[in-house]
Formats: sequence, structure tokens, C-alpha cells
Amino acid sequence: MAASVRVLAFAGAREVLGCSELEFELAAPLTARALLARIVERFPRLAPYASSLRLAVNDRYAGWDEVVRPGDEVAILPPVAGG
Repeated sequence: MAASVRVLAFAGAREVLGCSELEFELAAPLTARALLARIVERFPRLAPYASSLRLAVNDRYAGWDEVVRPGDEVAILPPVAGG
């Protein structure tokens, strides 16, 4: 049974995706790394930035091996520069 995760995109990631929020279908739980790979497959213009992105799952920074489950909220976070 397929379900989805809510994906939020910020800053440059939002510009590349063309939206700030989308639903992403998951047939089964995936690691954060695998989910990002699937998002990049769907939005190939994100590929050049993928190595510098971080994901947060349910308001917490996620390790790449953390499991993302249907119903979770995932944020795509580009690097932050400041001064």
C-alpha cells in the first residue's frame, strides 16, 4: 500500500523544484539517502546540489541512514552561509 511523505523545500532547493512543498509517494520506508536519490531522479536539476544538501525528518536533522516512513515530514535544506 503506497503512502506519502510531505517534502518541504527551502531557499535554492525551492527554486530548483519550483515549489516549496510536495507530496512524495513511498511504497515502503527508505533511508534519507535513498529518498534524496529518488527526489533527484524526479527533479534532475537538483543533482548538482545533492552532495551539499541536508535533510531534516520530522523537525530533526537526519543522518543519511535514518529511515523515512510514510507520513513523515522531510525538509530539504541547502547549506546556509552567513556573516
